Amino acid sequence: MHKRMGEAVARVARKVNDTVENKTDSLDLANCKLMTFPVGIYKAMRSVTEGIHRISLANNELKSITSRFVTTFSQLRELNLAGNYLHRLPEEITSLLHLRAIDLSRNRFRRFPEPLATVPALETIDLEENEIAEVPTDKLASMALLRSLNLRANPVGPEVRLLVRPLVPFDLLLSPEEPIPQA
Repeated sequence: MHKRMGEAVARVARKVNDTVENKTDSLDLANCKLMTFPVGIYKAMRSVTEGIHRISLANNELKSITSRFVTTFSQLRELNLAGNYLHRLPEEITSLLHLRAIDLSRNRFRRFPEPLATVPALETIDLEENEIAEVPTDKLASMALLRSLNLRANPVGPEVRLLVRPLVPFDLLLSPEEPIPQA
């Protein structure tokens, strides 16, 4: 067990070092079995955080994202958090002025993460395979740049199905309605 943990830590360290040394604009920590975002990464990456535009933390075991994460990587354009155990986002997510796409599919959201409704540049929100039943339709309708909202495989209520063009200027992706069983 300790050997596997050591290998996982070494893999994360290699990925962070590659990003820092090559000054790339992305950090890929997908599939690293992370339960939290490692605090040491903030220090290791402090010289390049402004240049990081894409982060993938997909398929880990994250239960939360901290406000420090959001404020440290303030220039993010794409954030992939798919396949974790998230159920909410920090309010600071609203400070990501350049964020265009966020993938929150396969998480544990029961409600639409409302802070996203005030992220100004957001174009794509993927919330497929969560537990979302209610959606703040009025707030979504006011999101000027939103192009796509994926709510497939969520138990959304019938009022969300009424959100069709031209009421909303974005593509709303929903699972097909289940047929009503005949008595």
